[in-house]
Amino acid sequence: MNGRRDGEGRAAVVTGGARGIGAATVRALAARGWAVLAVDVAADDPALPYPMGTEAELRAVVRAAGRVAGEAGRVAWRVADVRDGGALEAAVAEAEERWGGLDAAVAAAGVIAGGAPLWEVPPEREQAVLDVDLGGVVRLARAAVPALLRRAEPRSGRFLAVASAAATRGLPMLAAYCAAKAGVAGLIRALGAELGGTGVTANAVGPGSTDTRVLDESACLYGLPSAQSFAAQQPLRRLLDPAEVAEVLAFLAGSGSSGMTGAVVPVDGGLAL
Repeated sequence: MNGRRDGEGRAAVVTGGARGIGAATVRALAARGWAVLAVDVAADDPALPYPMGTEAELRAVVRAAGRVAGEAGRVAWRVADVRDGGALEAAVAEAEERWGGLDAAVAAAGVIAGGAPLWEVPPEREQAVLDVDLGGVVRLARAAVPALLRRAEPRSGRFLAVASAAATRGLPMLAAYCAAKAGVAGLIRALGAELGGTGVTANAVGPGSTDTRVLDESACLYGLPSAQSFAAQQPLRRLLDPAEVAEVLAFLAGSGSSGMTGAVVPVDGGLAL
């Protein structure tokens, strides 16, 4: 990267912006000079047994990132469900209107469900995982890639996604989640090939056990006392902070990643070893 202000004059859309890795990515990009539209559903899902991020959390993230950016209007928020392609198209259009174009899109929205063998998981919970964790990335790509390509040449657009160490591991009682994250990895590889020669790249991160609300719910699904129980499975012997994953996403959004496309970068504390 060319310093902490690598994003000066560039604009991004980040889904899942109310908390976790999405919120940390909004802050990391703002710190590098990016204009950022933070997007979140900001409402609970009746198919899922734990609370989603709220509009108040989304607003708080934007206020904090705005202070880091040091310029009014550089960070904004929008309520949108990644299962609604039209809502994502509207979010992309807003970013283009506000800042004259789009240079990066980060698909960080994610949910989890399971806690039983696949055939025993309620179908509506399984569908929510597939629709958000994989379908949401596909829909953001459909909305954002044309906008990235609308930038004049020579362009340097970035489509980024959050996969998971679960993309390459068979985690019991989380089959739909594993399938969705493996799908994200495959999607990124295909987009990298499809975007060849355009100046737009596609990459992802594959986090390990990260201190987020999703990991808290994972602990509940496995009947563990807390998410800290997952720390021992990573060679670092601790959970990752969402900011550590966001730092890699911010790098991938910047000029320093110009030689990379179709990659899924492990940010997993060594979990995949």
